[in-house]
Amino acid sequence: MRVGGILETALYVENLARAAEFYRTVFGFETLLESEKLIALNVAEKNVLLLFLNGSTTEPATLPGGVIPAHGCKGSTHFAFSIEGNEVEAWRSHLEANGVPVESTVDWPGGARSLYFRDLDGHLGELISHGFWKTY
Repeated sequence: MRVGGILETALYVENLARAAEFYRTVFGFETLLESEKLIALNVAEKNVLLLFLNGSTTEPATLPGGVIPAHGCKGSTHFAFSIEGNEVEAWRSHLEANGVPVESTVDWPGGARSLYFRDLDGHLGELISHGFWKTY
C-alpha cells in the first residue's frame, strides 16, 4: 500500500474572485468547482489548487456523505509549480507581462532553476524546472 501523490494544495485568500482570476489569467488554470467558500482550479490535469476564503473553514462542514473537519492557516505560505527547463525565461517574461514581478531566481546544483514570485495574497510561489528533486 502506498500514497499515490499530492492531489490538492490549499491557499487561503482574502478575495476568492480576485485570487481565482489571478491563477486563471497568469497560469491558465480552469475552474473545477466554485462556491462561496472555495474555488477549485485544475492544475495540469492532475492536481487541484484549492482557493479557500480566509475564515470560511474554521468550522466543520457537514455534507450528505460526512463531515469535513475545520481547517485553515494564517499568514503566507509557499508552493511550487513544475516547469520545463527550456521555458524558465519565457515564464519570467510571462509573469512580468502579467504584472507579477519575479522576486528571486535560484540556480540549483543539478541544473534546476527557480523563479520566485508573490500572488495577490502574499503567498510565495515558485516555478521550478527539472533537476532539483529526485522525483521530478
